[in-house]
Amino acid sequence: MKKEYIYAFVSIFLWSTTATVTKLLLGNLNSMQILLVGSLFAFVFLFIINLLKGNLKGLKQYKLKDYIQIFIIGILGTFLYNLFLYLGIDTLEASQAFIINYLWPIITVVFACIILKEKMTLRKVIAIVLSFIGVIIVTAKGDLLNVEKESIIGATYCILAAVSYGLFSVLNKQKGYNKFLSMMLYYLSSFIISLLYILFSNNTISLQLNEVLGLTWIGLFTSATAFTSWALALEKGDTAKISNLAYITPFLSLIWTALILKESFNIYSILGLIVIVLGIFIQLKDKKENISTINKQG
Repeated sequence: MKKEYIYAFVSIFLWSTTATVTKLLLGNLNSMQILLVGSLFAFVFLFIINLLKGNLKGLKQYKLKDYIQIFIIGILGTFLYNLFLYLGIDTLEASQAFIINYLWPIITVVFACIILKEKMTLRKVIAIVLSFIGVIIVTAKGDLLNVEKESIIGATYCILAAVSYGLFSVLNKQKGYNKFLSMMLYYLSSFIISLLYILFSNNTISLQLNEVLGLTWIGLFTSATAFTSWALALEKGDTAKISNLAYITPFLSLIWTALILKESFNIYSILGLIVIVLGIFIQLKDKKENISTINKQG
């Protein structure tokens, strides 16, 4: 198996646990508190990895412009993405929020066409349309004319998360910074922003042992390890093809939410997910273009 697929599948498994662990933590903590501690743990973990790998000396090569760009990209991919996702999970059922959030791989394809000048094919357009139809099915739950206000708000949070991470993925690939160093700095930017918010809002955090364990999982595995692995996968493979693999994650997430959170399998959530996945198979048939793109990147 090629390295890009190994990196992608590691991320997929870890990300599949995000909704379940976050929903459990949201029982006593708010989104910003989870973001603060999770970002700190992720930064510390990546700092240690970079220290052991001897990467820290590479920080001297970055100019002020680079640090500003890294800070902005970090806000998109670690702060805003996670904040909107946590708010969405807090508003909706964890399974619903996670499915809607998985609009982001197809949004990555859109931004790749706009920013990286990758070709927009008919298959990609069909995949995009089907993805949005899938989101509508999940949100409306079979009654498009009577969608609950809470569902609209939750879906909006998840779509904003998808847009944030889609743009982050493309900018991260475009700039080409060292993946381990940049991810460390991305989480540092997220920690700084969330810390400032906590300080100015006089928020206090009191953690129980189970919450520490949950935040450790969020920071070290679903954040630091998974996001770094995904960045490496996108760097080595075709943006559209690798991004589409991420749609496996909601299926795994549905299993975790059912087993641990006891959320029932909603027929409309499953139907919406199937529609989204249908778009994947249509887009993945575009073999000649995918091979051409991979060859150019290799």
